[in-house]
Amino acid sequence: MVSTDMLNNNLKIVFEEIKQLIGGRFTTSIGIRETHGRDESYHEAFLPDAVAFVNSTEEVSSILKICYQYSIPVIPFGAGTSLEGHIAAVRGGISIDLSNLNNIIQVNFEDLDCRVMAGVTRNQLNNYLRDQGLFFPIDPGANATLGGMVATRASGTTAVKYGTMKDNVLSLKVVLADGRVIETSKRARKSSAGYDLTRLFVGSEGTLGVITEITIKLFGIPETKSVASCVFPNIENAINSVIEVIQLGVPIARIEFADEVQIEAINKFEGSSYDVLPTLWIEFHGSENSVKEQSEIVHKITEAYKGSSFKWTSKLEEYNKLWKARHNAAYAAVALRPGCGIWATDVCVPISKLADCILETKKQIQNSTIPAPIVGHVGDGNFHVCFVVDPKNSAEISEVKKINEDLVFRAIEMDGTCTGEHGIGYGKVEYLLKEHGDITVDVMKSIKFSLDPKNIMNPGKIFRN
Repeated sequence: MVSTDMLNNNLKIVFEEIKQLIGGRFTTSIGIRETHGRDESYHEAFLPDAVAFVNSTEEVSSILKICYQYSIPVIPFGAGTSLEGHIAAVRGGISIDLSNLNNIIQVNFEDLDCRVMAGVTRNQLNNYLRDQGLFFPIDPGANATLGGMVATRASGTTAVKYGTMKDNVLSLKVVLADGRVIETSKRARKSSAGYDLTRLFVGSEGTLGVITEITIKLFGIPETKSVASCVFPNIENAINSVIEVIQLGVPIARIEFADEVQIEAINKFEGSSYDVLPTLWIEFHGSENSVKEQSEIVHKITEAYKGSSFKWTSKLEEYNKLWKARHNAAYAAVALRPGCGIWATDVCVPISKLADCILETKKQIQNSTIPAPIVGHVGDGNFHVCFVVDPKNSAEISEVKKINEDLVFRAIEMDGTCTGEHGIGYGKVEYLLKEHGDITVDVMKSIKFSLDPKNIMNPGKIFRN
Protein backbone atom coordinates (compact mmCIF):
# COMPACT_ATOMS: atom_id res chain seq x y z
CA MET A 1 0.00 0.00 0.00
CA VAL A 2 1.51 3.35 -1.10
CA SER A 3 1.32 6.06 1.62
CA THR A 4 -0.26 9.45 0.87
CA ASP A 5 3.08 11.23 1.31
CA MET A 6 4.85 8.84 -1.03
CA LEU A 7 2.03 9.15 -3.59
CA ASN A 8 2.22 12.94 -3.53
CA ASN A 9 6.01 12.83 -3.90
CA ASN A 10 5.70 10.38 -6.78
CA LEU A 11 3.17 12.66 -8.43
CA LYS A 12 5.59 15.58 -8.29
CA ILE A 13 8.32 13.47 -9.88
CA VAL A 14 5.95 12.28 -12.61
CA PHE A 15 4.84 15.86 -13.32
CA GLU A 16 8.42 16.98 -13.83
CA GLU A 17 9.34 14.05 -16.08
CA ILE A 18 6.25 14.44 -18.28
CA LYS A 19 6.82 18.21 -18.53
CA GLN A 20 10.33 17.52 -19.78
CA LEU A 21 8.89 15.10 -22.32
CA ILE A 22 6.02 17.16 -23.85
CA GLY A 23 6.49 20.67 -22.48
CA GLY A 24 3.45 22.95 -22.66
CA ARG A 25 1.16 20.10 -23.68
CA PHE A 26 1.15 19.02 -20.03
CA THR A 27 -1.11 21.08 -17.78
CA THR A 28 -2.57 21.24 -14.29
CA SER A 29 -5.05 23.98 -15.25
CA ILE A 30 -8.25 23.56 -13.22
CA GLY A 31 -10.44 24.40 -16.24
CA ILE A 32 -8.85 21.74 -18.42
CA ARG A 33 -8.88 19.21 -15.59
CA GLU A 34 -12.61 19.84 -15.09
CA THR A 35 -13.38 19.10 -18.76
CA HIS A 36 -11.38 15.87 -18.48
CA GLY A 37 -13.03 14.60 -15.32
CA ARG A 38 -16.65 14.63 -16.49
CA ASP A 39 -18.40 12.84 -19.35
CA GLU A 40 -21.93 13.44 -20.69
CA SER A 41 -23.63 11.40 -17.97
CA TYR A 42 -25.24 12.23 -14.64
CA HIS A 43 -22.33 10.63 -12.78
CA GLU A 44 -20.22 12.64 -10.34
CA ALA A 45 -17.08 14.15 -11.83
CA PHE A 46 -13.61 13.29 -10.53
CA LEU A 47 -10.80 15.53 -11.75
CA PRO A 48 -7.41 14.17 -12.81
CA ASP A 49 -4.33 15.73 -11.23
CA ALA A 50 -3.06 16.77 -14.65
CA VAL A 51 -3.74 16.38 -18.38
CA ALA A 52 -1.21 15.35 -21.04
CA PHE A 53 -1.99 16.14 -24.68
CA VAL A 54 -0.04 13.54 -26.67
CA ASN A 55 1.04 13.65 -30.31
CA SER A 56 2.21 10.08 -30.91
CA THR A 57 2.19 6.49 -29.76
CA GLU A 58 5.80 6.99 -28.65
CA GLU A 59 4.77 9.78 -26.29
CA VAL A 60 2.00 7.61 -24.83
CA SER A 61 4.53 4.85 -24.30
CA SER A 62 6.99 7.16 -22.56
CA ILE A 63 4.30 8.60 -20.27
CA LEU A 64 3.06 5.15 -19.31
CA LYS A 65 6.59 4.01 -18.49
CA ILE A 66 6.91 6.97 -16.13
CA CYS A 67 3.49 6.44 -14.53
CA TYR A 68 4.06 2.70 -14.18
CA GLN A 69 7.38 3.24 -12.41
CA TYR A 70 5.74 5.49 -9.83
CA SER A 71 2.31 3.76 -9.67
CA ILE A 72 0.36 6.81 -10.90
CA PRO A 73 -3.10 6.18 -12.45
CA VAL A 74 -3.66 6.87 -16.15
CA ILE A 75 -7.05 7.65 -17.72
CA PRO A 76 -7.33 7.68 -21.54
CA PHE A 77 -9.51 10.52 -22.90
CA GLY A 78 -11.06 10.81 -26.38
CA ALA A 79 -13.98 13.22 -26.84
CA GLY A 80 -15.60 12.90 -23.41
CA THR A 81 -18.92 11.58 -24.79
CA SER A 82 -19.10 8.44 -22.65
CA LEU A 83 -22.13 7.82 -20.42
CA GLU A 84 -21.03 5.75 -17.42
CA GLY A 85 -18.28 7.86 -15.87
CA HIS A 86 -15.53 6.19 -17.92
CA ILE A 87 -13.20 9.20 -17.91
CA ALA A 88 -13.67 10.24 -14.28
CA ALA A 89 -10.36 10.13 -12.42
CA VAL A 90 -11.79 8.35 -9.38
CA ARG A 91 -8.27 7.88 -7.96
CA GLY A 92 -6.65 10.95 -9.46
CA GLY A 93 -3.72 10.57 -11.83
CA ILE A 94 -2.93 11.67 -15.38
CA SER A 95 -5.56 12.06 -18.09
CA ILE A 96 -4.00 11.25 -21.47
CA ASP A 97 -5.84 13.28 -24.10
CA LEU A 98 -5.65 11.53 -27.49
CA SER A 99 -7.45 14.18 -29.54
CA ASN A 100 -4.20 15.22 -31.30
CA LEU A 101 -3.84 11.66 -32.64
CA ASN A 102 -6.18 12.62 -35.46
CA ASN A 103 -4.48 11.41 -38.64
CA ILE A 104 -6.12 9.07 -41.13
CA ILE A 105 -3.05 6.99 -41.85
CA GLN A 106 -4.06 4.77 -44.76
CA VAL A 107 -7.20 3.92 -46.75
CA ASN A 108 -7.10 0.60 -48.56
CA PHE A 109 -9.85 1.10 -51.13
CA GLU A 110 -9.53 -2.33 -52.73
CA ASP A 111 -9.69 -4.12 -49.35
CA LEU A 112 -12.40 -1.91 -47.84
CA ASP A 113 -10.47 -1.04 -44.72
CA CYS A 114 -8.46 1.83 -43.27
CA ARG A 115 -5.98 2.59 -40.51
CA VAL A 116 -6.58 5.63 -38.33
CA MET A 117 -5.21 7.16 -35.17
CA ALA A 118 -7.40 6.89 -32.08
CA GLY A 119 -8.35 10.58 -31.97
CA VAL A 120 -10.05 10.55 -35.38
CA THR A 121 -13.80 11.11 -34.99
CA ARG A 122 -16.39 9.18 -36.95
CA ASN A 123 -17.66 12.35 -38.70
CA GLN A 124 -14.09 13.31 -39.64
CA LEU A 125 -13.53 9.87 -41.15
CA ASN A 126 -16.79 9.80 -43.10
CA ASN A 127 -16.22 13.30 -44.48
CA TYR A 128 -12.80 12.13 -45.66
CA LEU A 129 -14.16 8.93 -47.22
CA ARG A 130 -17.22 10.40 -48.94
CA ASP A 131 -15.51 11.30 -52.23
CA GLN A 132 -14.13 7.75 -52.45
CA GLY A 133 -17.61 6.24 -52.25
CA LEU A 134 -16.92 4.63 -48.86
CA PHE A 135 -18.20 5.09 -45.33
CA PHE A 136 -17.84 3.76 -41.80
CA PRO A 137 -21.33 2.82 -40.61
CA ILE A 138 -21.20 2.66 -36.81
CA ASP A 139 -23.24 5.59 -35.49
CA PRO A 140 -23.52 6.02 -31.70
CA GLY A 141 -25.10 9.46 -32.16
CA ALA A 142 -22.30 11.54 -30.69
CA ASN A 143 -19.29 12.54 -32.79
CA ALA A 144 -17.11 10.26 -30.70
CA THR A 145 -13.49 9.38 -31.38
CA LEU A 146 -12.92 5.97 -32.92
CA GLY A 147 -10.57 5.10 -30.05
CA GLY A 148 -13.34 5.81 -27.57
CA MET A 149 -15.83 3.84 -29.65
CA VAL A 150 -13.48 0.84 -29.60
CA ALA A 151 -12.85 1.18 -25.87
CA THR A 152 -16.58 1.16 -25.04
CA ARG A 153 -17.57 -1.36 -27.73
CA ALA A 154 -19.96 1.24 -29.15
CA SER A 155 -22.76 0.58 -31.62
CA GLY A 156 -25.89 2.71 -32.19
CA THR A 157 -28.56 3.05 -34.83
CA THR A 158 -27.01 0.98 -37.64
CA ALA A 159 -25.97 -2.06 -35.59
CA VAL A 160 -28.91 -4.13 -36.85
CA LYS A 161 -27.26 -4.26 -40.30
CA TYR A 162 -23.56 -3.50 -39.79
CA GLY A 163 -22.93 -4.84 -36.30
CA THR A 164 -21.07 -3.11 -33.46
CA MET A 165 -17.46 -2.02 -33.06
CA LYS A 166 -16.40 -5.56 -32.17
CA ASP A 167 -17.56 -6.69 -35.62
CA ASN A 168 -15.73 -3.94 -37.49
CA VAL A 169 -12.26 -3.73 -35.91
CA LEU A 170 -9.50 -5.70 -37.65
CA SER A 171 -6.48 -4.67 -35.60
CA LEU A 172 -5.31 -2.33 -32.86
CA LYS A 173 -2.09 -0.71 -31.75
CA VAL A 174 -2.11 -0.62 -27.95
CA VAL A 175 0.29 0.77 -25.36
CA LEU A 176 0.30 -1.51 -22.32
CA ALA A 177 0.47 -0.33 -18.71
CA ASP A 178 4.28 -0.64 -18.55
CA GLY A 179 4.76 1.24 -21.84
CA ARG A 180 5.25 -1.73 -24.16
CA VAL A 181 3.55 -1.36 -27.55
CA ILE A 182 1.74 -4.21 -29.30
CA GLU A 183 -0.24 -4.72 -32.49
CA THR A 184 -3.05 -7.20 -31.97
CA SER A 185 -3.42 -8.50 -35.54
CA LYS A 186 -2.86 -7.91 -39.24
CA ARG A 187 -5.43 -6.74 -41.83
CA ALA A 188 -6.74 -10.15 -42.84
CA ARG A 189 -10.52 -10.53 -42.49
CA LYS A 190 -10.09 -13.69 -40.47
CA SER A 191 -7.35 -15.37 -38.48
CA SER A 192 -6.85 -18.38 -36.20
CA ALA A 193 -3.42 -17.23 -35.02
CA GLY A 194 -3.45 -17.42 -31.26
CA TYR A 195 -5.62 -15.56 -28.79
CA ASP A 196 -7.94 -12.90 -30.22
CA LEU A 197 -6.25 -9.92 -28.55
CA THR A 198 -8.15 -7.47 -30.74
CA ARG A 199 -11.48 -8.47 -29.19
CA LEU A 200 -9.88 -8.44 -25.73
CA PHE A 201 -9.17 -4.73 -26.01
CA VAL A 202 -12.48 -3.86 -27.69
CA GLY A 203 -14.69 -2.87 -24.76
CA SER A 204 -11.86 -2.79 -22.24
CA GLU A 205 -12.64 0.86 -21.34
CA GLY A 206 -9.02 1.90 -20.92
CA THR A 207 -8.41 -0.65 -18.15
CA LEU A 208 -5.90 -2.80 -20.09
CA GLY A 209 -3.97 -0.27 -22.15
CA VAL A 210 -4.21 2.86 -24.30
CA ILE A 211 -5.43 2.31 -27.87
CA THR A 212 -3.53 4.60 -30.26
CA GLU A 213 -4.24 3.17 -33.74
CA ILE A 214 -7.16 1.23 -35.21
CA THR A 215 -7.68 -0.71 -38.42
CA ILE A 216 -11.39 -0.89 -39.27
CA LYS A 217 -13.67 -2.23 -41.98
CA LEU A 218 -15.25 0.13 -44.50
CA PHE A 219 -18.34 -0.21 -46.67
CA GLY A 220 -19.43 1.14 -50.02
CA ILE A 221 -21.96 3.96 -49.84
CA PRO A 222 -25.28 2.37 -50.83
CA GLU A 223 -26.68 3.12 -54.29
CA THR A 224 -30.00 4.04 -52.66
CA LYS A 225 -30.92 4.99 -49.11
CA SER A 226 -34.55 5.45 -48.16
CA VAL A 227 -36.39 5.96 -44.92
CA ALA A 228 -39.88 5.17 -43.68
CA SER A 229 -41.90 6.08 -40.61
CA CYS A 230 -44.98 4.46 -39.16
CA VAL A 231 -47.19 4.94 -36.07
CA PHE A 232 -49.01 2.33 -33.99
CA PRO A 233 -51.94 2.34 -31.56
CA ASN A 234 -49.75 0.89 -28.80
CA ILE A 235 -46.18 -0.11 -27.94
CA GLU A 236 -46.85 -3.84 -28.12
CA ASN A 237 -47.96 -3.70 -31.76
CA ALA A 238 -44.98 -1.54 -32.72
CA ILE A 239 -42.43 -3.86 -31.10
CA ASN A 240 -44.09 -7.05 -32.37
CA SER A 241 -43.89 -5.71 -35.91
CA VAL A 242 -40.14 -5.17 -35.39
CA ILE A 243 -39.76 -8.74 -34.15
CA GLU A 244 -41.43 -10.08 -37.30
CA VAL A 245 -39.29 -7.89 -39.57
CA ILE A 246 -36.15 -9.27 -37.92
CA GLN A 247 -37.36 -12.87 -37.91
CA LEU A 248 -38.15 -12.68 -41.63
CA GLY A 249 -34.60 -11.51 -42.33
CA VAL A 250 -35.47 -8.23 -44.02
CA PRO A 251 -32.04 -6.52 -44.40
CA ILE A 252 -32.95 -3.18 -42.84
CA ALA A 253 -30.17 -0.70 -42.05
CA ARG A 254 -31.87 0.88 -39.05
CA ILE A 255 -35.12 0.39 -37.17
CA GLU A 256 -35.63 2.87 -34.35
CA PHE A 257 -38.47 3.18 -31.85
CA ALA A 258 -39.87 6.13 -29.90
CA ASP A 259 -42.78 6.02 -27.49
CA GLU A 260 -45.51 8.67 -27.39
CA VAL A 261 -43.74 10.59 -24.58
CA GLN A 262 -40.63 10.95 -26.73
CA ILE A 263 -42.65 12.00 -29.79
CA GLU A 264 -44.44 14.69 -27.79
CA ALA A 265 -41.07 15.94 -26.52
CA ILE A 266 -39.75 16.11 -30.10
CA ASN A 267 -42.83 18.06 -31.23
CA LYS A 268 -42.31 20.60 -28.45
CA PHE A 269 -38.58 20.86 -29.12
CA GLU A 270 -38.77 21.14 -32.93
CA GLY A 271 -42.21 22.71 -33.35
CA SER A 272 -43.18 19.65 -35.41
CA SER A 273 -46.54 17.88 -35.59
CA TYR A 274 -45.77 14.15 -35.58
CA ASP A 275 -48.61 11.92 -34.42
CA VAL A 276 -48.19 11.46 -30.66
CA LEU A 277 -48.16 7.67 -30.85
CA PRO A 278 -45.55 4.90 -30.61
CA THR A 279 -43.43 5.36 -33.73
CA LEU A 280 -40.95 3.41 -35.82
CA TRP A 281 -38.29 4.96 -38.06
CA ILE A 282 -36.83 2.53 -40.58
CA GLU A 283 -33.96 2.89 -43.05
CA PHE A 284 -33.21 0.74 -46.10
CA HIS A 285 -29.91 0.43 -48.01
CA GLY A 286 -29.29 -1.21 -51.40
CA SER A 287 -30.18 -0.91 -55.06
CA GLU A 288 -33.27 1.04 -56.02
CA ASN A 289 -35.24 -2.16 -56.64
CA SER A 290 -34.11 -3.92 -53.45
CA VAL A 291 -34.91 -0.87 -51.33
CA LYS A 292 -38.39 -0.69 -52.88
CA GLU A 293 -38.92 -4.41 -52.21
CA GLN A 294 -37.74 -4.12 -48.59
CA SER A 295 -40.05 -1.18 -48.00
CA GLU A 296 -43.06 -3.01 -49.39
CA ILE A 297 -42.41 -6.05 -47.18
CA VAL A 298 -42.08 -3.90 -44.07
CA HIS A 299 -45.21 -1.94 -45.01
CA LYS A 300 -47.24 -5.16 -45.16
CA ILE A 301 -45.88 -6.31 -41.80
CA THR A 302 -46.68 -3.00 -40.08
CA GLU A 303 -50.19 -3.02 -41.55
CA ALA A 304 -50.77 -6.45 -39.99
CA TYR A 305 -50.01 -4.86 -36.60
CA LYS A 306 -52.34 -1.89 -37.25
CA GLY A 307 -49.53 0.43 -38.20
CA SER A 308 -50.65 3.54 -40.05
CA SER A 309 -49.31 6.71 -41.69
CA PHE A 310 -46.57 4.66 -43.38
CA LYS A 311 -44.40 7.21 -45.20
CA TRP A 312 -41.52 6.13 -47.40
CA THR A 313 -39.09 8.48 -49.12
CA SER A 314 -35.65 8.62 -50.73
CA LYS A 315 -35.64 12.41 -50.94
CA LEU A 316 -32.58 13.77 -49.14
CA GLU A 317 -34.42 16.64 -47.44
CA GLU A 318 -37.09 14.37 -45.97
CA TYR A 319 -34.49 11.72 -45.08
CA ASN A 320 -32.45 14.27 -43.14
CA LYS A 321 -35.53 15.72 -41.43
CA LEU A 322 -36.59 12.34 -40.08
CA TRP A 323 -33.16 11.38 -38.72
CA LYS A 324 -32.71 14.86 -37.27
CA ALA A 325 -35.81 14.20 -35.18
CA ARG A 326 -34.33 10.90 -33.97
CA HIS A 327 -30.94 12.39 -33.17
CA ASN A 328 -32.61 15.28 -31.35
CA ALA A 329 -34.40 12.85 -29.01
CA ALA A 330 -32.03 13.40 -26.08
CA TYR A 331 -32.05 17.18 -26.46
CA ALA A 332 -35.84 17.13 -26.71
CA ALA A 333 -36.06 15.07 -23.53
CA VAL A 334 -33.81 17.48 -21.60
CA ALA A 335 -35.95 20.40 -22.79
CA LEU A 336 -38.94 18.92 -20.95
CA ARG A 337 -37.35 20.09 -17.67
CA PRO A 338 -34.86 22.96 -18.10
CA GLY A 339 -32.04 22.77 -15.61
CA CYS A 340 -32.28 18.99 -15.30
CA GLY A 341 -30.20 16.22 -16.83
CA ILE A 342 -30.66 12.80 -18.38
CA TRP A 343 -30.09 9.45 -16.73
CA ALA A 344 -30.02 7.16 -19.76
CA THR A 345 -30.38 3.39 -19.48
CA ASP A 346 -29.31 0.96 -22.21
CA VAL A 347 -30.38 -2.60 -21.46
CA CYS A 348 -30.50 -5.10 -24.30
CA VAL A 349 -32.56 -8.32 -24.42
CA PRO A 350 -33.18 -11.12 -26.91
CA ILE A 351 -35.53 -9.77 -29.57
CA SER A 352 -38.36 -12.14 -28.55
CA LYS A 353 -38.32 -10.62 -25.03
CA LEU A 354 -38.23 -6.99 -26.16
CA ALA A 355 -41.95 -6.18 -26.03
CA ASP A 356 -42.33 -7.69 -22.55
CA CYS A 357 -39.30 -5.81 -21.22
CA ILE A 358 -40.46 -2.44 -22.57
CA LEU A 359 -44.07 -2.90 -21.46
CA GLU A 360 -43.16 -3.92 -17.92
CA THR A 361 -40.80 -0.97 -17.70
CA LYS A 362 -43.45 1.38 -19.08
CA LYS A 363 -45.92 0.31 -16.38
CA GLN A 364 -43.41 1.16 -13.67
CA ILE A 365 -42.59 4.54 -15.24
CA GLN A 366 -46.27 5.49 -15.39
CA ASN A 367 -46.38 5.38 -11.59
CA SER A 368 -43.62 8.00 -11.43
CA THR A 369 -43.84 11.78 -11.86
CA ILE A 370 -40.40 11.94 -13.50
CA PRO A 371 -40.54 12.32 -17.30
CA ALA A 372 -38.99 9.25 -18.95
CA PRO A 373 -39.21 9.05 -22.75
CA ILE A 374 -38.24 5.73 -24.34
CA VAL A 375 -36.24 5.35 -27.55
CA GLY A 376 -34.43 2.33 -28.85
CA HIS A 377 -32.36 0.54 -31.44
CA VAL A 378 -35.05 -2.09 -31.28
CA GLY A 379 -33.80 -4.12 -34.24
CA ASP A 380 -31.19 -5.66 -31.93
CA GLY A 381 -33.22 -5.60 -28.70
CA ASN A 382 -31.59 -2.46 -27.26
CA PHE A 383 -33.59 0.44 -25.83
CA HIS A 384 -33.06 3.55 -23.71
CA VAL A 385 -35.18 5.02 -20.97
CA CYS A 386 -34.19 8.68 -20.68
CA PHE A 387 -35.08 9.83 -17.16
CA VAL A 388 -35.14 13.64 -17.03
CA VAL A 389 -34.03 14.10 -13.45
CA ASP A 390 -32.94 16.91 -11.16
CA PRO A 391 -29.44 15.86 -10.06
CA LYS A 392 -29.77 17.99 -6.89
CA ASN A 393 -32.98 16.26 -5.80
CA SER A 394 -31.95 13.24 -3.73
CA ALA A 395 -35.50 11.85 -3.70
CA GLU A 396 -35.63 11.86 -7.49
CA ILE A 397 -32.21 10.29 -7.77
CA SER A 398 -33.25 7.51 -5.39
CA GLU A 399 -36.48 6.92 -7.31
CA VAL A 400 -34.71 6.70 -10.67
CA LYS A 401 -32.03 4.47 -9.22
CA LYS A 402 -34.73 2.03 -8.08
CA ILE A 403 -36.54 2.01 -11.45
CA ASN A 404 -33.24 1.64 -13.29
CA GLU A 405 -32.15 -1.22 -11.05
CA ASP A 406 -35.48 -3.00 -11.58
CA LEU A 407 -35.04 -2.57 -15.32
CA VAL A 408 -31.50 -4.00 -15.25
CA PHE A 409 -32.58 -7.00 -13.17
CA ARG A 410 -35.57 -7.52 -15.49
CA ALA A 411 -33.29 -7.53 -18.54
CA ILE A 412 -30.83 -9.94 -16.93
CA GLU A 413 -33.66 -12.29 -15.95
CA MET A 414 -34.71 -12.26 -19.62
CA ASP A 415 -31.19 -13.41 -20.61
CA GLY A 416 -30.22 -9.88 -21.54
CA THR A 417 -27.52 -7.45 -20.44
CA CYS A 418 -27.26 -4.38 -18.22
CA THR A 419 -25.57 -2.47 -21.04
CA GLY A 420 -26.04 -2.90 -24.76
CA GLU A 421 -23.64 -0.15 -25.77
CA HIS A 422 -22.72 2.38 -23.04
CA GLY A 423 -20.33 0.11 -21.13
CA ILE A 424 -19.72 -0.34 -17.40
CA GLY A 425 -17.50 2.59 -16.36
CA TYR A 426 -17.95 3.07 -12.64
CA GLY A 427 -21.72 3.42 -12.90
CA LYS A 428 -22.61 -0.21 -13.59
CA VAL A 429 -19.97 -2.14 -11.67
CA GLU A 430 -22.47 -3.88 -9.41
CA TYR A 431 -24.65 -4.82 -12.35
CA LEU A 432 -21.71 -6.48 -14.09
CA LEU A 433 -21.38 -8.73 -11.06
CA LYS A 434 -25.13 -9.43 -11.08
CA GLU A 435 -25.03 -10.31 -14.77
CA HIS A 436 -21.94 -12.52 -14.82
CA GLY A 437 -21.44 -13.77 -11.25
CA ASP A 438 -18.33 -13.91 -9.07
CA ILE A 439 -16.36 -16.53 -10.99
CA THR A 440 -16.69 -14.91 -14.40
CA VAL A 441 -15.85 -11.48 -13.02
CA ASP A 442 -12.84 -12.98 -11.20
CA VAL A 443 -11.59 -14.31 -14.56
CA MET A 444 -11.94 -10.79 -16.00
CA LYS A 445 -9.98 -9.43 -13.03
CA SER A 446 -7.22 -11.98 -13.54
CA ILE A 447 -6.81 -10.75 -17.13
CA LYS A 448 -6.78 -7.17 -15.92
CA PHE A 449 -4.09 -7.72 -13.30
CA SER A 450 -1.92 -9.90 -15.53
CA LEU A 451 -1.64 -6.96 -17.95
CA ASP A 452 -1.78 -4.22 -15.33
CA PRO A 453 -0.36 -5.61 -12.04
CA LYS A 454 -0.04 -2.15 -10.49
CA ASN A 455 -3.63 -1.25 -11.41
CA ILE A 456 -2.75 2.10 -12.96
CA MET A 457 -4.99 1.78 -16.04
CA ASN A 458 -8.26 3.64 -15.42
CA PRO A 459 -8.70 2.12 -11.94
CA GLY A 460 -12.19 1.90 -10.49
CA LYS A 461 -13.80 1.14 -13.86
CA ILE A 462 -15.49 -2.17 -14.69
CA PHE A 463 -14.42 -3.47 -11.24
CA ARG A 464 -14.27 -1.93 -7.76
CA ASN A 465 -10.47 -2.23 -7.55
